[in-house]
Amino acid sequence: MKFAIIKERKNPPDRRVVFSPEKLAEARDQFPEAEFVVESSDIRVFPDEAYKAQGFTVTDDVSDCDVLIGVKEVPIENLIPNKKYFYFSHTIKKQPYNRKLLKAMLDRHIEMFDHETITKQSGARLIGFGRYAGLVGAYNGFRALGLRDGLFELPKVENLADLDAVKAELDKITLPNIKILLSGTGKVAMGAKEILDHLQIKEVSDALYLTSKFTEPVYCMVDVIEYAKRSDGKVGKKAEFYKDPSGYESNFMPYAKETDYFIAGHFYGDGAPYLFTREDAKHPDFNINLVADVSCDIDGPVASTIRPSTIADPFYGYDPNTESEVAFDAKGAITVMAVDNLPCELPKDASEGFGDMFLEHVIPAFFNEDERGILKRSRMTTEDGELTQRYAYLQDYVDGKE
Repeated sequence: MKFAIIKERKNPPDRRVVFSPEKLAEARDQFPEAEFVVESSDIRVFPDEAYKAQGFTVTDDVSDCDVLIGVKEVPIENLIPNKKYFYFSHTIKKQPYNRKLLKAMLDRHIEMFDHETITKQSGARLIGFGRYAGLVGAYNGFRALGLRDGLFELPKVENLADLDAVKAELDKITLPNIKILLSGTGKVAMGAKEILDHLQIKEVSDALYLTSKFTEPVYCMVDVIEYAKRSDGKVGKKAEFYKDPSGYESNFMPYAKETDYFIAGHFYGDGAPYLFTREDAKHPDFNINLVADVSCDIDGPVASTIRPSTIADPFYGYDPNTESEVAFDAKGAITVMAVDNLPCELPKDASEGFGDMFLEHVIPAFFNEDERGILKRSRMTTEDGELTQRYAYLQDYVDGKE
């Protein structure tokens, strides 16, 4: 079986790749029956020469390969019929902007394996860039704080070599006495926590966070059962919430009254209550003045996130009274960081981490008869141009009826 690491063609350019040269060499060593080639790229964080140095063929033509592996969506005009593809297609939630892409893959009899659909039997995702989104998001929030309040100047992550360089910059700053709230317990939240812990910010329990004043910066990490509660007053359960959140309401305001900087690292599911609304943000006791929204759900659970921001221009302000965008440092505004492609700022580390996961979970499935069901669960489309049973719910979306 012949695998190709393909060139990223989506704009704005993405420098990430699924396998670094060293990790691809590991894959070759582990699976000598597989052949790996690399499509030439002038934007990839690892240059063509680095792959050649590991003994890989670098080529402009990958049409003879069986499995094509990328990161972001492949433009329709570049899709090669009758192949297996791995990339983030952004179609499983029926995203309108990619309906034509999914239809094109069906028309071209492409077998699509979306990175988001690579899961355990329980449904938990096995691979992703979440940790790096959390790392960069938390850092960017501190960068906004320093710029807005004239405290310090942190460089952009995209201008730093790697995660070690990011942490070295954080070593140079001194934080004011602020209270930081971090929502979530998954890979995104743990990435953000890594930044908070590197800064040696003291972690406190939610009970202490909600009732105490401190003489040093502190943070509190909260899960869904802390910031959402059952509407009937009974004790909530996490598994119950994820199964059906309709019986829950927000319990976020007690935290909002005590928080200066909020890092949104949670996963938001359909039907779940919003964390805070536009009305909540108008409340005189609402204290949050800085939000790093890594989850980046627009006009959703974090009311101040009214649009995504960009790596080039990462910050904007939200005026709670007018419910409109203002300058990020405007008086009385909530400063918002809502970059929706954060891992792109740390392409080397993000690529290396992703490759670790892909080699552990995905490549073996091609050679062990898919004993864990990885490929079966993640395959969205068939070689016959049909949706698989697991993703049959997308048929109306493909047909343009939704």
